[in-house]
Amino acid sequence: MAPEAAVAPLSLLEKAEKVLAAFDGGRGRLSLTDVIHRSGLSRTSAHRILDQLVQLRWLDREGRDYRLGLRMLEHGGLAAHHNRLVRAATPHLDALHEATGKQVHLYVLDGATDVVCLERSGSLPSSSGERTDRTPQVRVGARLPAHATAAGKAMLAFGDQADIERVLAAGLAPRTARTVSRASVFCSELSRVRTSGLAYDREESFPGLVCVAVPLRGAGRAVAAVSLSSLGPQRGLEHQEARLRAAARAIWRDLHGPGRAARFAQAPDVAPMGPGDRTLPNMLTWVRQDSWM
Repeated sequence: MAPEAAVAPLSLLEKAEKVLAAFDGGRGRLSLTDVIHRSGLSRTSAHRILDQLVQLRWLDREGRDYRLGLRMLEHGGLAAHHNRLVRAATPHLDALHEATGKQVHLYVLDGATDVVCLERSGSLPSSSGERTDRTPQVRVGARLPAHATAAGKAMLAFGDQADIERVLAAGLAPRTARTVSRASVFCSELSRVRTSGLAYDREESFPGLVCVAVPLRGAGRAVAAVSLSSLGPQRGLEHQEARLRAAARAIWRDLHGPGRAARFAQAPDVAPMGPGDRTLPNMLTWVRQDSWM
């Protein structure tokens, strides 16, 4: 009889996932013994992983019990927000691409210094009209330096001053010969963006690529940005500014509805929390709510 294949030991990440999955099922607090039974890990492994997750604030410890921590809720809330944002934006991004023939992107800031593409509609043709391997294509999930992109400028201009200071402290490294790399020039450009509500990337992220972006915002800071990209002169995008602004307004309206006052007025009554109701909700149950579907 052939010997059975050896089972590879679990990685640290797999063990951590088993510990977190132990909190699924409606129980907000678990003891070490509970986690061992639910995860199938040894006592030593479970205890070590629990301690590390507490240090990272993914879990909180109260006496001998553990519960899901604020860091888990922060990560879950961010992912849920991005999911809602993509769902609200996608039809408008597609409509904007159809109306303009330009490539359309939805970006968010990540750590102030980078932008990440959440969604894209359309592709860029080459100057001859055909797509080639040399044609820059920013794909979903792509990360770019905020200071070299129209979307990054749009969000930084309508964001926190601390974010701008972090970008300047990190340095305005050039991606192309046209990237703005002087702090004074960059700050002046952000000031113009605040006045016009439009930000431009003039071949600063990719040679030959021009982009225009508007922030996605209400009265406060920008939560995202919508951009149009094109190969060719900037004036080809200037004619699309009105459509870009209208798309951003439509996304914001679909994302937040009729307005804060109306939403609060229509909110259902919620019973006040009692002294025993202050435990954090079960994260692994919460993520199955509609905002994640």
